[in-house]
Amino acid sequence: MLNNATMRERDLAHIWHPCSQMKDYETLPFIPIKSGKGAYLYDFDGNRYLDAISSWWVNLFGHANPYINEKLKEQVDTLEHVIFAGFSHEPAIRLAERLVALTPEKLTRLFFADNGSSAIEIALKMSFQYYKNRGIVKDIFISLENSYHGETMGALAVGDVALYKEIYNEILIKTVQAKSPALVSEAEALASMESLFKKYVGRVSAVVIEPLVQCAGSMAMYDASYIHELKKLCERYDIFLIADEIAVGFGRTGTMFACEQANVTPDFLCLSKGITGGYLPLSVVMTSDEVYSAFYCDYSEGKSFLDSHSYTGNALACMAANATLDIFEQEDVLERNRVKIDLLAALLKRFEDLPNVKEVRQRGFIAAVELEGYDPAERIGLRIYKYALSHEVLLRPLGNVVYFMPPYIVTESELEKMTDVAYNAIRSLTQVV
Repeated sequence: MLNNATMRERDLAHIWHPCSQMKDYETLPFIPIKSGKGAYLYDFDGNRYLDAISSWWVNLFGHANPYINEKLKEQVDTLEHVIFAGFSHEPAIRLAERLVALTPEKLTRLFFADNGSSAIEIALKMSFQYYKNRGIVKDIFISLENSYHGETMGALAVGDVALYKEIYNEILIKTVQAKSPALVSEAEALASMESLFKKYVGRVSAVVIEPLVQCAGSMAMYDASYIHELKKLCERYDIFLIADEIAVGFGRTGTMFACEQANVTPDFLCLSKGITGGYLPLSVVMTSDEVYSAFYCDYSEGKSFLDSHSYTGNALACMAANATLDIFEQEDVLERNRVKIDLLAALLKRFEDLPNVKEVRQRGFIAAVELEGYDPAERIGLRIYKYALSHEVLLRPLGNVVYFMPPYIVTESELEKMTDVAYNAIRSLTQVV
């Protein structure tokens, strides 16, 4: 009989889970999921959980979305995958054309990969090689304090979350961090960045940022004006700007892409997560004709960009991405989301009155409630996670920060349930046991 207990036993015999201390599962059993439908996940014992975090921020239009399912079924009978070196296919070509039309101007070329970390690696390598192809070695990258860009080695290097990065410091590429506008004033953050530009003049290939929201960095948020001014600084010092919109792209901050709010075109735009509606691994790096032309040469010149991934441009993933874009177009998703974003803001107001709440913040369909007065060793987030699961809601706090990033198909009543459970979980922490 398939139930939660038997599935856990089979799993733990072999599987090493991500972002986990496996010993925790001795006292905090994980949940084997049997199926998903809409905003809910269902386990093998018949329990359901409202997916308030979009399964690590990827699921935009619900689990088992009928339209995306239909399009994938059409594609799987035609072509599942083909080597993307020397070959191509219609879903990839159509997706490329659509992304070029949707993204900020001048982003006319794109390179496919299969996950967000790989997209960051590609952008770092392209920015470095662009200069090297011109006979210039720029060996340093700059990112922001409190940033997160993935967990492959290059992506780790430009991140600044010690939990993930610190253990590997000795083997990472050269990076430095400027002050984050989410943690200090915009003026101080820009001054910090320019001081690094001057200190390492002629050596910096690129600056990497998460526009508007530092997601894994406790959902810290900042204003679009910083990005606008940073782009001007980068142009003045001949430094590329890489926009990591892996988590914030595809409508999460209220516009299709966060950079739109700053009215800038980054030199590289990295996209993943929601690109396939949460169905299949896919990422892209978008850049300009100017960058592309620096690699265009006879093979013997040695200026080619030779990064490769076995599943680059996977046909099924590209079809899922096209289906996701279809939904955006057919259902006017961004306009519809504005109503729900406003409702979420209203539902969050009462959290401000709780004595253990430090701050409530929101950018579009990303919201966070930061708690205060707790030592990290108390693992308050874990207590909230367990409370929420017992009330049919999946929350996964980042330390002392409870955040909400629901799928766009979430209903008003589901938003109310999600925030009610979080509110009661936070309030319960103040009650004497």
